[in-house]
Amino acid sequence: MNVRVVSKNLPYLCGQVSALLGNTSVFVKLICLVVFFCYFLSYSETAVITLSVTPGYFNPPHFWLWTAFTHCFLEIHFWEVLVDIFTVLLVGKLIEPLWGALEMLTFFFIINSGVAVLCAIFYYILYMLTFNTELLFDVHIHGLSGYLAGVSMAVKQIMPDLILAKTPIGKITNRNIPLTVFGLTFVMWAIGMVEGSYCTMFGTGLVVSWIYLRFYQVHNNGSRGDMADSFAFATLFPNVVQPPISVISNIIFSLAVKCKLCKKPVRRYDVSAPTGITISLPGADSQDSERRRQIALRALSERLSKNEQGGTQWPSMDEPEKDSPSPTNISVESGSIPSTPAPQATQDGDKPTEIVTA
Repeated sequence: MNVRVVSKNLPYLCGQVSALLGNTSVFVKLICLVVFFCYFLSYSETAVITLSVTPGYFNPPHFWLWTAFTHCFLEIHFWEVLVDIFTVLLVGKLIEPLWGALEMLTFFFIINSGVAVLCAIFYYILYMLTFNTELLFDVHIHGLSGYLAGVSMAVKQIMPDLILAKTPIGKITNRNIPLTVFGLTFVMWAIGMVEGSYCTMFGTGLVVSWIYLRFYQVHNNGSRGDMADSFAFATLFPNVVQPPISVISNIIFSLAVKCKLCKKPVRRYDVSAPTGITISLPGADSQDSERRRQIALRALSERLSKNEQGGTQWPSMDEPEKDSPSPTNISVESGSIPSTPAPQATQDGDKPTEIVTA
């Protein structure tokens, strides 16, 4: 029975997938195809070791540096392949039109290569603390887990206030997605769905993507990064723990500025502004304007949906005019007496009707 259902719906599913791929760029199609075909290489242990980032081989003295660019295309679970393809298609539909194909390609390789380097360093540090050689040669870093974290961070930056679900404890928006999914990876690791390296890749992907989007991404107006307060590192966490995290992140940022790893944002003061002194940060204007546009569109759609549900209509422009006020009425707002309308002549040419006053 299941085979019949699958065979019956297979042409429809193939048509939908082909239509979805047909509206995406060559970059998105290429990634989807490579991830799909590399899945079959996961049945070869030699291919897994050759394409994955193995900390013991990536670090000195072996320097298998090519694995920093090949590990992201290899998945060993087919459901992970489906999740990766769906995420890449989502990026092609939502984010690529805003950033462009070149920026998406840059984002893809920066996130994945950065995740490879940080994961290799992380496991090497664990080996120095535990002297467990399995951390160097039995851990294989592969897949698009780090890129999934980067996409969640980009969605948080572009559409932070989009409501995904309403729960009894509050609303779930795009602001909550990165940390929520990061916690979910530990649950999947605990029940055996993913390896421990999956959690490590996702965590380092959050860090690398936030650093790139915060300080280094080049925008169309020539500015770099997004220095808006709504995209600060502390906003990734719940409101209760944001103050101490803000203190720690500010200290790390000050050290990075002293080491010239990033630049301190320059505040520009516009004294000639008609509404007073305005302060602007480079890189924040374009992102804030995009956020305000998304909020305005969402508020307008909600207002229209409420009007449709309530059955309310716009006021008619053809309503009959109300009777004019009596000549003896005094306008309270203007403080003047309305002029008495001129008498009209009768149809037979007689004298106008006289107005009798008491």
